[in-house]
Amino acid sequence: MGQKVHPKGIRLGYIKDWDSKWFNLREMPDFIEEDYRIRRYIKGKLANAALAKIGIERAGKYLRINLFTARPGIVIGKGGQGIENVRSEIESLTGRKTFVNVMEVKRPELDAQLLAEGIAMQLEKQISYRRAMKRSIEKTMAAGAQGVKIMISGRLGGAEIARREWMKEGRIPLQTFRADIDYGFIEAYTTMGLIGVKTWIFKKELFKKTDKELMAEVRLLEKDEIAGVKKSESPVEPAQPAAPAEDKTAR
Repeated sequence: MGQKVHPKGIRLGYIKDWDSKWFNLREMPDFIEEDYRIRRYIKGKLANAALAKIGIERAGKYLRINLFTARPGIVIGKGGQGIENVRSEIESLTGRKTFVNVMEVKRPELDAQLLAEGIAMQLEKQISYRRAMKRSIEKTMAAGAQGVKIMISGRLGGAEIARREWMKEGRIPLQTFRADIDYGFIEAYTTMGLIGVKTWIFKKELFKKTDKELMAEVRLLEKDEIAGVKKSESPVEPAQPAAPAEDKTAR
């Protein structure tokens, strides 16, 4: 039996941070389900917007959604109408006052989720899986990654029996906690059935003495890779309770 651990989950609190930032023991099951429904709606609504990550923050009855995308223009829409529609839909879905931030991913070649989605899109267009994997690895390594690994599984090439194929270049030290490894997963809907795509990108190793210094360096890296684009908020701010504080790492 293979003992498989999520590359991000094992590094949470060390060099990785949570996508959902809130804590409420009493309403935790409801909030987890609500987060799932929010992410499912946004991914369906903005399927072509190259969403890398959806961050959710809660403070009382207020909700902040951070959308990390490589195509902010598609998310925002003409005159900001697109992001306003998303905000109003989430408010009606959750019944909470919602604020939406759009962050631009500066280097989409180094984002594992966007890499996986790009390969899945090529598979759906019936491009050879070996060609798609090889091209993606070349682009990612040229962008400055220290290692890339791509694995796809399913009825590859229309074969009757499903199998698994993978390609790797560079280093992928999955057991090294200080290694900044990004992980992405998506399913490609092809005429022959579902094909799963997994990607690992090794960016760099973080060398600091304490956990606090490690997290400070991670935040600096995220600040370099992500740029704030637009913040959609209501014109009148409520007096009490105050809206959630703006995430300084996304500036």
